[in-house]
Amino acid sequence: MDGRSEVPLRELNQQTSRVMARVAAGETVTITKDGVPIGDIVPHGVRDGIRTGRPVYAFRTDPMGLLDIPDLGGPVLGDDEIGETLRGMGAVDG
Repeated sequence: MDGRSEVPLRELNQQTSRVMARVAAGETVTITKDGVPIGDIVPHGVRDGIRTGRPVYAFRTDPMGLLDIPDLGGPVLGDDEIGETLRGMGAVDG
């Protein structure tokens, strides 16, 4: 088992407990309607034997730290100048 499977919406409706037991065991279940994926049910993570309360994703979701943005030699703009530029581009003040 690769940890992923598809379940038709009808099966989820009729066998919710069985599907959720698979999720609790660590399986990600994709729900389909008429063969088209409509959503995923993902298990919550476990760290050091304790449930973290956060879903397990196949991709990184944590902050990656400070960005190293290169200086391209353009003008340094203050907040007011940036706001004025955005207003000139059609941005609406909130």
